[in-house]
Amino acid sequence: MSVWILPDHLADVLPNQARQIEALRRKLLDTAAGYGYELVIPPSLEYLQSLLTGTGSALNLQTFKLVDQLSGRSMGLRADTTPQVARIDAHLLGRSGVSRLSYCGSVFHTKPSKPHATREPLQLGAELYGYAGVEAEIEIVQLALDCLKKAGVQGLTLDVGDVGVVDCIMNMAGLSQDAQAALHQALQAKDQSSLAALLQTVPQPARALLQSVSLAFGQPAAVLAKLEADFAAHPPLLARLEQLRTLIASVQAAHPDVALLLDMADNQGWSYYTGLRFTVYAAASGQDILRGGRYDGVGAVFGVEAGKSRAAVGFSLDVKELLGAVAQPAARSAIRARWDADPAWAQAVADLRAAGQSVICQLPGEGSCVAADGHTEFSCERELVLQDGAWQVTSL
Repeated sequence: MSVWILPDHLADVLPNQARQIEALRRKLLDTAAGYGYELVIPPSLEYLQSLLTGTGSALNLQTFKLVDQLSGRSMGLRADTTPQVARIDAHLLGRSGVSRLSYCGSVFHTKPSKPHATREPLQLGAELYGYAGVEAEIEIVQLALDCLKKAGVQGLTLDVGDVGVVDCIMNMAGLSQDAQAALHQALQAKDQSSLAALLQTVPQPARALLQSVSLAFGQPAAVLAKLEADFAAHPPLLARLEQLRTLIASVQAAHPDVALLLDMADNQGWSYYTGLRFTVYAAASGQDILRGGRYDGVGAVFGVEAGKSRAAVGFSLDVKELLGAVAQPAARSAIRARWDADPAWAQAVADLRAAGQSVICQLPGEGSCVAADGHTEFSCERELVLQDGAWQVTSL
């Protein structure tokens, strides 16, 4: 085997794609900064105990593990940045009010999350801590959609739901953790036959409520109207529906071009999310490109007092995966400057670069500034030439 062959699902990022990834990263972080989100950069490596605290077995299986040669303790390469940001909010910032934090960095997975996926996603996200109201959810969803639009993603579909509705119904019925897990999985898979068998052991009215939720998918207005009728005798459930209605109305007003779906049976991440969950799909790729939701109490596992456990809502995406949903950029315009020993030539090149121009110096004996195979992210459409005793830029 050649020594330069990379492991499966890992790849080098080549010039054209690297430029596009960096441009996307900058647009997304700048959009978050426009909302007041402060950038944090957690380390890629942490002690395993801290990295996996409160994250469950799924993240444990996705985490590369090693031994710290300095302390002898087990360490891990992060597979998700959210637990680290929660630690920063809980321990390092210690704010009593709202914190808005953003991040972008590589995460590492022992196995690809889906076919053809990379094992080194470039995860970018934004998280809002310290506010439990629907207004925080509206802000984070609006930010997510604004980020995708600034990136140039077209044909967005927002799929929303509330994991807390199912949890509330199950708690009402007093179901065991195992029974709840089985029902969540059946709902997520939309497996009506398995769900019907599981519901036989669920007492009324929870059985009827869960059956109603299992069929609650489609256009928001119709789904909400049906659920409100079915939940009429249960004020806590109606309150959750009202929050969803408020969020959906705000999205429709701000982003009338975004298609909306309501799926109450989609409980993906049910062991993690505590309320709102949302997914954004792009028409170009046909895949989900962003996920988020509410995960209240995430900081409690880091030693935050129970009474001060922080509410949290956020989203994340893979910048590399986002490339499949945006148009390829044109080659960057550049100026060709044939190498010259004239100090005035060097000054002209320096002045052009200081003005923000890309200047490619054609070295003695070098051919065109376009690579021999034609693959370059620069296009030399102008040239620096000596005319009438002065160095000037002319069209090629």
